[in-house]
Amino acid sequence: MFDLISDNMLVALIAGAGGILLGLAARLGRFCTLGAIEDYLYGDNDTRLRMWGVAIGVSIVGSFFASQLGYFGLSDANYLSQSLNIGASVIGGLIFGYGMALAGNCGYGALARLGGGDLRSLVIVLVMGLSALFVLSGPLGYANSVIFPRSADLLSVPSIAHGIHAITGISVSVIGIVIGLGVIILSLATRRNGVIAPAVLWGGIVGLAIVSGWIGTDFVARNGFDATPIVSHTFSAPIGASMLYAMTASGTAITFGVGSVVGVLLGSFVGSLIKGHFKWEACEDPRELRRQIVGAALMGAGAVIALGCSIGQGLSAMSVLAYSAPITLAAIFAGAYVGLKQLIEGFIPVPDDSDPSI
Repeated sequence: MFDLISDNMLVALIAGAGGILLGLAARLGRFCTLGAIEDYLYGDNDTRLRMWGVAIGVSIVGSFFASQLGYFGLSDANYLSQSLNIGASVIGGLIFGYGMALAGNCGYGALARLGGGDLRSLVIVLVMGLSALFVLSGPLGYANSVIFPRSADLLSVPSIAHGIHAITGISVSVIGIVIGLGVIILSLATRRNGVIAPAVLWGGIVGLAIVSGWIGTDFVARNGFDATPIVSHTFSAPIGASMLYAMTASGTAITFGVGSVVGVLLGSFVGSLIKGHFKWEACEDPRELRRQIVGAALMGAGAVIALGCSIGQGLSAMSVLAYSAPITLAAIFAGAYVGLKQLIEGFIPVPDDSDPSI
C-alpha cells in the first residue's frame, strides 16, 4: 500500500473519511456545539447536549478499547505529549466560547454550514483560519509563547486514566473504558426530553469518527516510511493550514488537518443534498457580518491558545482523557454562555412585574 500512495496522502484520506462522517452528522444529525448549548439554556431541550455526551463517551470507549487491542498507542497521542498550562486552557477556552457565540458557530459548524451553501460561513472560516495562523506562527506567535509558555517537562501521568492507574493499579484501558461507559450512561439517563434514537446514533458516529483518526494515523506511523504524528480531528489551525495548502499545494505536503477540513465540507454538502437543504445564502446585515468576523477572529486565537477547539479539546483530547480537555471544554461552555447571554438578553435585567414599585 505504501508503495502506491504516500504516507501523507493516506493520512489525508483517513482524515477525509472521518471528516465526511462529521459533516454528515452536522447536516443529518444536527450535531452542533453552540446549538447544543443554546437548546439547553434557552430552548429547555437537552437532546443535542446529550448527543454530545454520547459522542464523548463513545470516543473514550473506542480509543481505550483500541489501545487495549494494540491498534492505538495511547501515550503517543498528540494531546498527551503536550504539557498542561491551565491558564492557557481556561483563557483560550473562554475566548473561543465567547467568539463562538458571536460568530454563531464553531469552526466545525461553520464548515458544515458552508457545505450547505451558507456563504456567511465562508467569512467565518477564512477569518478563523487567518486568526489561528496569526497567533500560532504569525506576528502574535512569539507573544503567545511568552504569555502561555509550554514547558518541555510533561506530567509524570499524561492523562486522567494514567493518574487513576498510578493510584489504584487498575489497567489504564479498563479505567478509560469504564469512564467512557459512565459518560454514555449519564448522557442517556436523564428523562428531561427522553431518549431520541437518531441523536444517539449520530452521537455515536461522531465518537467513532474521532477514534478513526487515532487508529488511522497510528497505523500509518507504525507501517509507513515517514514520521507521522498521532492525531485526530480539530478545526482551528487546520483551517488555516488548509488555506495555505490551497495556495502552495505544489510545494507542500498534504496533512491530516487538510483532509479533515475537506471531508467535513464534502460530507455536509452531501448531507444538505439528502435533506434538500442546500441553498446559497449571504449576509444582508452589516452588523451581523461584523459580529461574525469578530467572533471568528476570537475563535481562531482562542483555539490556538487552548491548543484545540470545541472538537479538538472537547472530543479528540477528551477521548484520550487529557487533563486539558475537561478544563478547556468547561471554559468554552462558560464563554459561550456569556456570549449568548449578551446577544439574547443584552445583560439588561428584565423588570419584575410583581415589584410594587414598578
